Amino acid sequence: MAIWKPELGRLGARLRGGLGRRGRDDELAAVLVRELVALQREIRHANLIQYHRLVVEQASQAMDDPELAATLSTLPDVTDRKRRQLLFANREYATVLLAHRVGMFDWEELIGHLRILCRNTVFADYWQRTTEHRRSLPPHTLEGRAGHAVDVLMEELADEPDEWWVVGQEVESADSAAAVDGVDGVDTMPDQRLR
Repeated sequence: MAIWKPELGRLGARLRGGLGRRGRDDELAAVLVRELVALQREIRHANLIQYHRLVVEQASQAMDDPELAATLSTLPDVTDRKRRQLLFANREYATVLLAHRVGMFDWEELIGHLRILCRNTVFADYWQRTTEHRRSLPPHTLEGRAGHAVDVLMEELADEPDEWWVVGQEVESADSAAAVDGVDGVDTMPDQRLR
C-alpha cells in the first residue's frame, strides 16, 4: 500500500525545478534518512508490541495453571492465588510502560497511569516484593526512571493517601525532559522475572 508523503512530493518538485545535482543529492539523502529513522521506529514499536503479546499469552497461561506459574515466578512462599495476582500486576505495569514506549502517551501521562496503579493494594504488594529485582536496572533507561517514579509515588502515597492525585509531581516534571519519545534505544520490556 503506497502512502503519499507530502515531503517526498515537495522534494520531487524541487528536483524538477532545477536544484544543482549536489543540492538534489543532499536533499534526497536527508529525506531518505528521515524516512529510514521513522521506519526504524515503527518496526521497533511493532516488535515491542509483538513481544508484549507473547509475554501476555505466557502470563495468561501461567495464571490459569499453577504449575506453569511456578516456572515464571522468583518469589518464594506465595500461594497460587497470590502468584496469579502478582503476575497480573506485573502484566499491568508492563502494559502501561509499553503504551508509553510506543508513543500512546507522554511522561506526564505515564506518571498519571502509574499513580492510579500505585493505589491498588495488589500492585503495592507486587512492588514491595520485587524491590530487589529492580536494583540492577540502569537508572537512565525508561524502566529505571519509571521504577524510581513508582518508588516516589509509593512513598508519597504512604504519607498522604487521601491526596493521591498530587503525589509524584516532582518526578512528573523532573523526568519529562529525560523521556524522549518513550524509546531510548537500550530499553527492554519490563523484566518478566519480576513475578
